[in-house]
Amino acid sequence: MMSGRISASTARSSDCLRDHFLLAMPGLSEGIFSHSITYICEHGESGAMGIVINQPLDLSIGEIFEHLQINASRDFSEEPVMAGGPVQIDHGFVLHRNCSDSWEASLKVTEEITLTTSRDILRAIALDEGPAEHLIALGYAGWSAGQLEQELAENSWLTLPANSDIIFTTPSDRRLGAAAAQLGIDMNLISGEAGHA
Repeated sequence: MMSGRISASTARSSDCLRDHFLLAMPGLSEGIFSHSITYICEHGESGAMGIVINQPLDLSIGEIFEHLQINASRDFSEEPVMAGGPVQIDHGFVLHRNCSDSWEASLKVTEEITLTTSRDILRAIALDEGPAEHLIALGYAGWSAGQLEQELAENSWLTLPANSDIIFTTPSDRRLGAAAAQLGIDMNLISGEAGHA
């Protein structure tokens, strides 16, 4: 499940939406992006990569540990795994904050938030020795060069700077509303019909 290295090859200067949320507009009405909030981990000339943070799978972290034969020190059956996006849905991605430990394959998104894809972090979480604040997802959302910019031009997304409390302390079913509220918007009142009152 966990494998590979995360490349941080895009230059920081072009990461205009790194550490931002994308809120799906009503026009994105099907699939994983319907009513979604995505945390952008990388954004540059070669494209963008993020994790959907509010679409829980019918799968718990405890079941992931069981599948990977990782012994846990406590019950993780109530902690959901998120559907992180439609790309590499068999790979795990762990967003975590305020963790000084280093892991085999990590991308430091900000001073506070890191994305890790190596199995060592799962073993540590299972033993309560990993980051206390974490979100585990299967898959990620990816955009090729210029694709996200095109979707933004088509008003598919609202963007705003990310708030890590929404990722790590807000229940998943309230994350979209909490982020929209920071923009002063009620997502329930936004129509999917563009140009109509």
